[in-house]
Amino acid sequence: MLEKTYDSNAVEPRIAKAWEDADAFAAGAGSKPGAEAFTIVIPPPNVTGSLHMGHALNNTLQDILVRFERMRGKNVLWQPGMDHAGIATQMVVERKLTEQQIHRRDLTREQFIDKVWEWKSESGGMIFNQLKRLGASCDWGRERFTMDEGLSEAVLEVFVTLYEQGLIYKDKRLVNWDPKLLTAISDLEVEQVEMNGNLWHFRYPIEGKTYDPLDPSTYVTVATTRPETMLGDTGVAVHPEDERYTALVGTNVVLPIVGRKIPIVADDYSDPEKGTGAVKMTPAHDFNDFEVGKRHHLRMVSILNQDATINILDNDDFLEGVEATDLRQAVWAQLHGLDRFEARKLIVQIMEEGGYLDKVEPHRHAVPHGDRGGVPIEPFLTDQWYVDAKTLAQPAIASVREGRTNFVPKNWEKTYFEWMENIQPWCVSRQLWWGHQIPAWYGPDGHVFVARSEKEALDVAVEYYLAVDTPWKAWVEEKLENFEPGEILTRDEDVLDTWFSSALWPFSTLGWPQKTKELDTYYQTDVLVTGFDIIFFWVARMMMMGLHFMKEEPFHTVYVHALVRDKNGAKMSKSKGNVIDPLELVDEYGADALRFTLSIMAAQGRDVKLDPARVAGYRNFGTKLWNATRFGEMNGVAHDANFRPENAKLTVNRWILTELSRATAQVTDGITSYRFNEAAGAAYRFVWNLVCDWYVELLKPVFNGEDEAGKAESRACMAYVLDEIYKLLHPMMPFMTEELWAQTAGGGVIRETLLCHADWPMPDFEDAEAAAEINWLVDLVTGIRSVRSEMNVPAAAIAPLVLVGANAMTRERVARHDPAIRRLARIGEVGFDTAAPRGSAQLVLGEATACLPLGDLIDLKAEEARLSKDLAKNADEMARIDKKLANPNFVAKAAEDVVAAEREKLAEFAEARTRLETALARVRDAG
Repeated sequence: MLEKTYDSNAVEPRIAKAWEDADAFAAGAGSKPGAEAFTIVIPPPNVTGSLHMGHALNNTLQDILVRFERMRGKNVLWQPGMDHAGIATQMVVERKLTEQQIHRRDLTREQFIDKVWEWKSESGGMIFNQLKRLGASCDWGRERFTMDEGLSEAVLEVFVTLYEQGLIYKDKRLVNWDPKLLTAISDLEVEQVEMNGNLWHFRYPIEGKTYDPLDPSTYVTVATTRPETMLGDTGVAVHPEDERYTALVGTNVVLPIVGRKIPIVADDYSDPEKGTGAVKMTPAHDFNDFEVGKRHHLRMVSILNQDATINILDNDDFLEGVEATDLRQAVWAQLHGLDRFEARKLIVQIMEEGGYLDKVEPHRHAVPHGDRGGVPIEPFLTDQWYVDAKTLAQPAIASVREGRTNFVPKNWEKTYFEWMENIQPWCVSRQLWWGHQIPAWYGPDGHVFVARSEKEALDVAVEYYLAVDTPWKAWVEEKLENFEPGEILTRDEDVLDTWFSSALWPFSTLGWPQKTKELDTYYQTDVLVTGFDIIFFWVARMMMMGLHFMKEEPFHTVYVHALVRDKNGAKMSKSKGNVIDPLELVDEYGADALRFTLSIMAAQGRDVKLDPARVAGYRNFGTKLWNATRFGEMNGVAHDANFRPENAKLTVNRWILTELSRATAQVTDGITSYRFNEAAGAAYRFVWNLVCDWYVELLKPVFNGEDEAGKAESRACMAYVLDEIYKLLHPMMPFMTEELWAQTAGGGVIRETLLCHADWPMPDFEDAEAAAEINWLVDLVTGIRSVRSEMNVPAAAIAPLVLVGANAMTRERVARHDPAIRRLARIGEVGFDTAAPRGSAQLVLGEATACLPLGDLIDLKAEEARLSKDLAKNADEMARIDKKLANPNFVAKAAEDVVAAEREKLAEFAEARTRLETALARVRDAG
């Protein structure tokens, strides 16, 4: 017998162990030989990560798909794994070492890497256990890690192959540089932070004119938010059609403090409507300036060290072509070595004292920060390794355009195309120790040799140096006689961007570059479930790499889910204090309640506004199913292997079997079309509204009656319906349904399979006539209950019912279901007439009108007054919110979630107004 209440904290660990003991989620588990494959690769969470609400949504949706397809008999693989998270992991381990008063540089690279692996084995990857708590049915025996041996081999093969094909190269370009972590970072790792700053307007004297701050014809004014970068200015840009500067294009200005002569160039980048229309160009410290600089062949002068201190005294690029006067050298000495922000203050002071500061304006603007280091990043000119993303992007663009890979919702294709068609070279090198070390070695003259191993690189290098008459030939010959590793070649110290290895995820996890059975079976994968924020950084790169190396798209569908926000629609953040921990919700309400909540709210293109109260509500949904099952048990309901839906005779049973088929079709269609909210909604309506609210009620007279054949049929039918419900709900609520499946086999019988391997229901039963009849009964009782509620009829009051205009079929239905109508709708005498009795509330039901004469049960005048008062109050509230939303200042200045909340309130009041107006009309009609 089932326990009185469902205890998720007791059941979930036990069910999880049962799945684990049965290896229930191994690739192909539960499938028949030759079954069609269905594959999903998990977006690999960081090894440093812990479960947040985005993970919970993402993995719940994936799990729905894989459990569903597993039950449909497919050969399912849900491939788990973790990303080594280069920067994040290195930071974690460095912090651990700092606690022991050890700096990374106190260790050799190999010693530090050993410390990282030690940390991973002890503390890394706790998110996997958290995903198991959520019920994720991955093939946990196939766990992969982007730094494991097989994936490392794949990374090596891809890098060398792309290099040999000319698609990987080294170049000096601007990168996002984190001065705290001392490494390049990707765009994804840059956060735009709104800050209060200044816009400094500087005067640059025109060459050949005597500078006079009172005479604008002797200078050009430029503005900057980063005064320290002026030391690296190599040009001033003006718009080609800006008449103010036409005569100056091609002439020079003299850079204050430095003395460098820099040209004035005409470029469309300059906006004549913005500021003075003249823009200082620092190509080595600004991405836009870099592009302008390339177009006009401006010099690239970098004036920062890696830690963002000023470097000018020993900087040949800075000093080239500049007359180093005593005065300038004294100023340079003050600036050299200063932190960038200290240098900013000093430069502003010097410019003001020299008469070159025109004005200062307060300026709030977005400042890019490194998301890990937490400090403003610098566009920095360095030698880095790049992938020719433009070439690799072309097949990936064509794949989506031609429909071989589809985005759901489709509007995300526009975002994909916009980025892919304007893609820049992909910087793949990082100045870290943790990660895949770049397989490049440098000879004594700096010549680079890319190879799969140091031995292979050395063989190529020796052949190169001995074949060409270079100054290094004799040196190499001598070294070969007494060779020690590292003497001829030095390996590149950089590692690869984490996204490089994760770009190979759909095929590297299946054994590539080896030709494995898994690769042949499970590639191409089916659907990728991901967030919109990594379309560029992961989805696009998987597309490029998959097409290039596998000659086939890595997946046919990309399902892009929305954000999980708080109940008011605000983005969750620690600073706002509105972060919801999914594990706390699992502890309190159970994993199934959280999963079902996320499922039913996962509408395409709409953010999930998560309120813990909703999770509590869907826990009640699980309780409702549990109680319906207990009701069945107490009435002898037990699984009957011989039950066949088509043999059912009772109308109520044929009705519920028909509705079961309809619900099955809706749930199936919802999942296959990635409309998870519709699938969950269909299951919810069937279970709660039809089975629990109506089928159970309609079976009570059967179970309490004298028709033994009807009882036996209904017991078997209800058991069958409950079994099918467990199946329908299993992808969304796996723990409770697995428990109910096991506990309701009946008579100590053990189920043939776990529920996760049971066959998915088939929507193959239809009795339209039975469905129409019982649904008519449901609509009649529901309508009468609504009228009673709207008109404040006392719950215990027995009301008469008169049906006007009823045809023969309706009269027959009334006769057949008279006991149910009386019991469920609190109805006394039932009659038929040709006109509505005076003082009755009316309800249209098909061709007939159901009339409730209520004059003797309620005070119609008092009820009319109450409803009129409520309607007036409703109108006042709507007017108040309308006025607020009509105020452009409120809409512009209030937080987005506050405005959204007001609009939701307005919609709720509008719905209430409709209900009140309907009720008031009924009262007036009855009067």
